[in-house]
Amino acid sequence: MPKKLISVDPKLPPWRQKTPLHNRWHPDIPPVASVSEGEVFRVECVDWTGGQIKNSNSSDDVKNVDLSQVHYLSGPIKVENAEVGDLLKVEFLDLGTLDGDEWGFTGTFAKENGGGFLTDHFPKASKAIWDLEGIYCTSRHIPGVKFAGLIHPGLIGTA
Repeated sequence: MPKKLISVDPKLPPWRQKTPLHNRWHPDIPPVASVSEGEVFRVECVDWTGGQIKNSNSSDDVKNVDLSQVHYLSGPIKVENAEVGDLLKVEFLDLGTLDGDEWGFTGTFAKENGGGFLTDHFPKASKAIWDLEGIYCTSRHIPGVKFAGLIHPGLIGTA
């Protein structure tokens, strides 16, 4: 298993993590770890809401999500000997859930909290929890549906 550079506890909010997380791109944010060119390593991340959405049957967390506290990022990670202007190639070797946290969600924002492009048809907050097993996911909120729930990295950047 590759060296773990950044660990997170999904039960803790972003501001209480052992390694600081951030939700802004800014050159004054210092690196929290460093790697050598070509080094293989592991980085853990919180979900895009910073853990505001819970594995529950209530959609109140989606209705009341604080959208000023989202898109938390793990890092920055310094690449030794890289200089401003260098072209960096980042390759994902594996992408998955954290042990004990094998779930995701689909949510519809409430009209009073910004809504979405279907707000006129679906004005109230709703949520479906998806339990991930291997590459497949199922939902207790949408019985009879099973599909390949491919995880994506969300936001990633280099500086």
